[in-house]
Amino acid sequence: MSPILKAAIWMLGAITSFTAMAIAGRQIAQTYDTFEIMFYRSLIGIVIVVTVITVTRRWVDVKTDELPLHAIRNVTHFIGQNLWFFALPLIPLAQLFALEFTTPIWVLLLSPLFLDEKITRWGALAAAVGFVGILLVAQPGTGSFSFGLIPAALCAFFFGLTAVFTRKLTRTQPIASILFYLTTMQAVFGAIMAGWDGDMVPPTAPGWPWLIVIGIAGLMAHFCLTKALALAPASVVMPIDFARLPVIATVGVLFYAEPLDPLLLLGAILIFGGNYLNLTLGQRVNR
Repeated sequence: MSPILKAAIWMLGAITSFTAMAIAGRQIAQTYDTFEIMFYRSLIGIVIVVTVITVTRRWVDVKTDELPLHAIRNVTHFIGQNLWFFALPLIPLAQLFALEFTTPIWVLLLSPLFLDEKITRWGALAAAVGFVGILLVAQPGTGSFSFGLIPAALCAFFFGLTAVFTRKLTRTQPIASILFYLTTMQAVFGAIMAGWDGDMVPPTAPGWPWLIVIGIAGLMAHFCLTKALALAPASVVMPIDFARLPVIATVGVLFYAEPLDPLLLLGAILIFGGNYLNLTLGQRVNR
């Protein structure tokens, strides 16, 4: 089996996981607030990560020399993921996923600040094309603009910050260390934010299955994406990842009666085009 085909199979796993997490989040959005969802998700993640590290005997990979950077990375991810869950019941699924696809554009714009990487002319053009796509997806100044678009757009910015800090961590930290601190630190953040008012909703029998889906799907999505990127270039993997949009749009139409807006689809295509432009011509110029 070719590496490209293997990468495509891993990406099918990532697409399935992202979609499952969105559906599960929608199902329990009226029962738990975002901080509670993040807390229970992180607890489930701790069980999975600790079990895997123990079984594979990789505790030696869990390092303590970059704890401040782990903390910064997990604060940005915690904020971004809470904003994502907050926007989830407020706007159509396709709109949320389309705005989430602007994360690579934020990585492009933030890299000069944190990674000493220059923006090429192709990169600047990619960001401009992506920005036009954002305007088409959000449609500001029209009657279709929704408050939920604000947290959806902000979550992409914080996911971009997370990706930048993750890139810095991968220079010295094994994946086991990153995942361990991802789950443990965010469990602490979730417990503090969910419990500060003394009114944390405990998991119920109907809620547990959805919380477990969120916990497993969240880890599996990023694991599958990482495996795919290890097998094939980002210029091959990202177009496959973009298949998440028509999949989640179909879910929205079939299960939530969400309309398909042609401008949203056009904007999503432009966002993808900007990302692909940077991944191909932009990265070729860098090399």
